[in-house]
Amino acid sequence: MFSGIIEGLGEVVSLRKEKSNLHITVKSDFTHELNIDQSIAHNGVCLTVVNIEKDTYTVTAIDETLSKTNLGLLKAGNKINLERCMKLGDRLDGHIVQGHVDQTAICTSVLENNGSWIFTFEYDKSKNNITVEKGSITVNGVSLTVVNSMKDSFSVCIIPYTFNHSNFHTIHNGTVVNLEFDIVGKYISRLMAER
Repeated sequence: MFSGIIEGLGEVVSLRKEKSNLHITVKSDFTHELNIDQSIAHNGVCLTVVNIEKDTYTVTAIDETLSKTNLGLLKAGNKINLERCMKLGDRLDGHIVQGHVDQTAICTSVLENNGSWIFTFEYDKSKNNITVEKGSITVNGVSLTVVNSMKDSFSVCIIPYTFNHSNFHTIHNGTVVNLEFDIVGKYISRLMAER
């Protein structure tokens, strides 16, 4: 379980295919604190640490994960958002995030807004995911508040801290991002679809 509050940026050091799996090696400031079998969110995707060497660690993404996320688009040198799982008793500063990406979206607009930024994303509505005005959404693992909720798109406002301390500063028109929709909204959407 995660909160959507990004702990740091990792750098993709290498990518190695093995059959349909992708082994992703990441350099991180907190690698020395990690253990094998620990869960870490990578652009919002919960993956398990399988190897640690000096200041890098490796996780494995399977075909199912690669088909539903932007991890298959990664290249060496890319910056990814990292968050270790929550500890019981900690404050929940973001919202409840599972680390289970529902689908990807495409950035369709980035507007500078007098010291902040408005990012707009479009997603495939046929998957029955929804956003609501002022509801929660996770974009590349970042817990955000929805503004301008539409049928198949939404916007988020990004403050300078988030812009500089996550990979939002690398997102532009056409960038593919991971979305995890609010868990309550997903249950409601599923119930309504079955009626």
